[in-house]
Amino acid sequence: MITQAEKASQFLALHQPGEPLLLPNPWDLGSVRVLASLGFKALATTSSGAAMSLGRTDGSLTRAEALEHARAMAGFTDLPVSADLEQGFGDAPAEVARTISLAMDAGLAGCSIEDYSGSSLYDIGLATERIAAAADLAHVGEVPFVLTARAENHIRGHPDLADTITRLQAYQQAGADVLYAPGLTDLADIRQVISSLDRPVNVLFLPGSPPVPELAAAGVSRISVGGAFAYAAYAALADAAISLRDQGTYPRGGDSQGLSAVRTAFSS
Repeated sequence: MITQAEKASQFLALHQPGEPLLLPNPWDLGSVRVLASLGFKALATTSSGAAMSLGRTDGSLTRAEALEHARAMAGFTDLPVSADLEQGFGDAPAEVARTISLAMDAGLAGCSIEDYSGSSLYDIGLATERIAAAADLAHVGEVPFVLTARAENHIRGHPDLADTITRLQAYQQAGADVLYAPGLTDLADIRQVISSLDRPVNVLFLPGSPPVPELAAAGVSRISVGGAFAYAAYAALADAAISLRDQGTYPRGGDSQGLSAVRTAFSS
């Protein structure tokens, strides 16, 4: 069986500018199994998807709940798994470091840490200290750990590209392995962010995002989907249920390509 250290090293090596790692975000063990069967090379948890799988809203999981969820997923597959650990479950740098230590103990290959407190963006000084504390833990010892630092401006009502770049540059200096500004969809902005940094950049794939080949040509190293796949799955469930309730019919006939893939994933 592949070791945790091998998973982490493999995960970091998959970040290649121009050949982006497609990093889908499963939300439970079933979705891990399906995505692994489709040939993806690594996976990442999603805070919104994890919360939905427990009937909760995004941001409502405790550190213990989020880490238990991530531990189960990391232990279920030989693929590297990175975890969405929100803001690190604490404002103080020491609390973020504690979260990193627990994440490493959970068998993860990496995690992401946000610079959003739940009500506002952290001051850049404190935000940088938090990433530095995380990096100190992530890069010590025999097991490497891939730390992704997130600048939340564009999904928190502050779409200031200059500030986003300043923050990401500070997090790079603090030791982050991967930089991430969710919410960027303009290709020129994405290019500007990438050209301003010396580390791999993750882009969140959203409606309106440039297609993968264009993101690759811009130098993107990783593409993730956040909670989008979980929402799509629950939407399909709701559509089928509404069709049954209101029309007494099933919403689509025959086998779809996706349904065939699910059957294949669970046939062995």
